[in-house]
Amino acid sequence: MTDKRPYQICSRCIMDTSDPDIQFNQEGVCNHCTRYTDLIDTRVFRGNLATQKLKKLISRIKRDKHNAEYDCIIGVSGGVDSTYVAYLTKKLGLNPLAVHFDNGWNSELAVSNIEKTLDKLNIDLYTYVIDWEEFKNLQLSFLYASTPDGEVPTDHAINALLFKEAAKRGIKYIINGMNFATESLAVKKWAYGHSDWKYINAVHKRFGIVKLKHYPHFSFLDLFYYIFIRRIKVISILNYIPYDKNEVMKILQNELGWLYYGGKHYESVYTRFYQAYILPRKFNIDKRRGHLSDLIHAGQLTRDEALELIKDPVADMNMLEQDKDFVIKKLELDPTKFESIMRAPPTTYESYNNSEKGVARLKKFLNWMRKKGIYSK
Repeated sequence: MTDKRPYQICSRCIMDTSDPDIQFNQEGVCNHCTRYTDLIDTRVFRGNLATQKLKKLISRIKRDKHNAEYDCIIGVSGGVDSTYVAYLTKKLGLNPLAVHFDNGWNSELAVSNIEKTLDKLNIDLYTYVIDWEEFKNLQLSFLYASTPDGEVPTDHAINALLFKEAAKRGIKYIINGMNFATESLAVKKWAYGHSDWKYINAVHKRFGIVKLKHYPHFSFLDLFYYIFIRRIKVISILNYIPYDKNEVMKILQNELGWLYYGGKHYESVYTRFYQAYILPRKFNIDKRRGHLSDLIHAGQLTRDEALELIKDPVADMNMLEQDKDFVIKKLELDPTKFESIMRAPPTTYESYNNSEKGVARLKKFLNWMRKKGIYSK
């Protein structure tokens, strides 16, 4: 039996050995920092070039509308990134269709943010309400699987839904809220499988009891069809502008009446509970390390400031206890069963059939195309 790895924290950001695969160079700088340095210029436009590229992009989106009612699709969740994408697309003169994936876990604040935003911006909304019995059973499957990526079912379905709606409506552009400058960090052992239907299906086949007849999903073959046959492009528009989260939140609050919900993706009750309760207690994962490290990389936070922030409680304990009761009841779990799930030994995606090699090749290919200017940032 091998000894536990000695604790170490990056000398540049605050990522540490809670990421089991983290590596450090001789200066104590982690692989997440070096990856950021290596890729930032392939993912983000800056200065006058950014202005020129964005202008050309918007012109192309408008030109390619053809007979479609809308020129692009945006996903909305009530969170800061998706709300700012809605705000920005309208400011740039686009006519987006907002698509919302309702998985049954929206907070009241998220619903309010979406309603206020789209009303003030005059953006049409399409809401897809998931079959609750199917989705509940899939979420339970991931809890029983004992992997730390229990939010993968939602993330995968959102992307699948956006492609499906774009193809159905003849829309050529999906504009998302991803921005490399402030959310580049990815830990495979923390969250794998957003693009891997084989993995999601394998987990559900082992633990699920309800067939996924209506769950939006996509395979590699589906991606090929959407991207190369239907010519649907995914645009991370925030990579074309300077993106400072604090400044953006001020704009949204002042101009749209948007309200902050207390943490990254905490607009979802389940996400809030999963990230603030399950991950730290069962897996020793505090995802704020990644979020804060991204802000360090982007120059929007110092390492010392991040070290102070990570000392704060991940969320209000009274709220978490209320969330726990709500989640257990909504998932129809016996409290003792939930505790047995929490005590079960952690595993990773590697314990289930997956397409890891294929996903890795796809990401490498996309990064190569970005460097060559063939694929959008």
